[in-house]
Amino acid sequence: MPPIYLDYNASTPIDPAVAAAMRPFLDEAFGNPSSEHWASTPAKAALEQARGQVAALLGAAPDEIVFTSGGSEANNLAIKGTFFALNRKGAHIITSAVEHPAVLAPCRFLERFGAAVTYLPVDRTGRVDPEDVRRAITPQTVLISIIHANNEVGTIQPIEEIGALARERRIRFHTDAAQSVGKIPTKVGNLGVDLLSIAGHKLYAPKGVGALYVRSGVELEPLIHGAGHEMGRRAGTESALLAVGLGTACVLATNVAPMERIQSVRDRFWQALQDRFGDRVVLSGHAIDRLPNTLNVSFVDRIGADILRELHGVAASTGSACHSGHIELSPVLAAMGIPERIGMGAIRFSLGRATTSDEIDDVVTRLARIGSA
Repeated sequence: MPPIYLDYNASTPIDPAVAAAMRPFLDEAFGNPSSEHWASTPAKAALEQARGQVAALLGAAPDEIVFTSGGSEANNLAIKGTFFALNRKGAHIITSAVEHPAVLAPCRFLERFGAAVTYLPVDRTGRVDPEDVRRAITPQTVLISIIHANNEVGTIQPIEEIGALARERRIRFHTDAAQSVGKIPTKVGNLGVDLLSIAGHKLYAPKGVGALYVRSGVELEPLIHGAGHEMGRRAGTESALLAVGLGTACVLATNVAPMERIQSVRDRFWQALQDRFGDRVVLSGHAIDRLPNTLNVSFVDRIGADILRELHGVAASTGSACHSGHIELSPVLAAMGIPERIGMGAIRFSLGRATTSDEIDDVVTRLARIGSA
C-alpha cells in the first residue's frame, strides 16, 4: 500500500518554491551578511528581504524580527530573555499546563534561579480561561506565556483576551505560535502580543530556522552572547540560506486557499470516522476553535501506539508515550481531564497541502480493516 503522510504538525516537507529560492545560496551569495564588501552584499540583501517577508505575514516591522535556529530557541529567548532582563522587577511567570516542552522546560529551568511559575489548568477542550489568567497575576508577574494553538489537539487559545489583560496590567505577553503561523491569522497587533515564536519546519520551510517577533521597545537578555548580530539580540553569523527559506514560506502562507481545502478534507475525515466507528471514537480538542488541519481522535479502550504499528505506511502521532515498556497518557490529554480508557487510544492526524481525499478514505479503510475500534 502506498505510504500516507499525516504528521504535518510534526514537520512539513520543504515546499518546492522554498527549495528553489534557497538553491542559489548553496553555490552563490556565500558571503558573511555582516561584512562590508561585494561578496556580502547579496547575502545581506537576501537576509533583510526575508526579514521583511516574515514581518509582513505577522503585521510587524522588519526590525522586530529576530532569526533563530527554530521554535525552541525562539521560545527560550522569549522566556529566559524576559526573566533575566526583568527579574529586578519581579520573578513571576504565568503559563499553562498544555504548553509545548520548549516552553515548560525553560520555565522549570528558571525556577532554579528563583522564578515562581504558575501553571494554569485547562478545560476539557484544552482551553485556558482568561479569568484564571487574571486571578493568577500578582505585582511580581513579569511574563505571561500561553501557546496560540496546541500541537497535539489543535485547540486555539483566547490569545486576544489574554493579550488585553496583559496590556491592561502592563505585563509582557508571549505566545508560542509554531503550530498556528501559516494556518490561522497571526497578526501580532490583533493578538496583542509582545513576543511570538515561529518554527520554520512547521510551515514548509527547512528545519533549523525560526524567528521570534519582539515588539519594538521590548528588552531581552540574549541567550547567545558574542558580536552584535540580529540587532544585538542573538549573536552568531546569520544564514541567508535558511532565512530565505523561511521568508519564502511566509510569502506562500499568505494564500489561505490551501488551508480552507485542508479543513474541508479534515472534516470529511472526522465524519467518516464517526460513520464507521460511532461512539467508539472520540474527538479531543475544541470542536470549532481548532487548527484547520488537526484531528486528534481516541479509539476507546485501545492503545494508540498499537494501532499505529498496525497501520502500516501511515505516518501519524500517538497521544501516549512508551517509557521502559510502560505506556503513559499524554500530559496534554491528562491536563484536559481525558480518562485513560479514552486518551490512551489517541492518535493525532495532521493534514497538509499534499493530503488528498483519496488518502483519507484509504486510511479509514485501513483502520476498519485492523479493527481499531
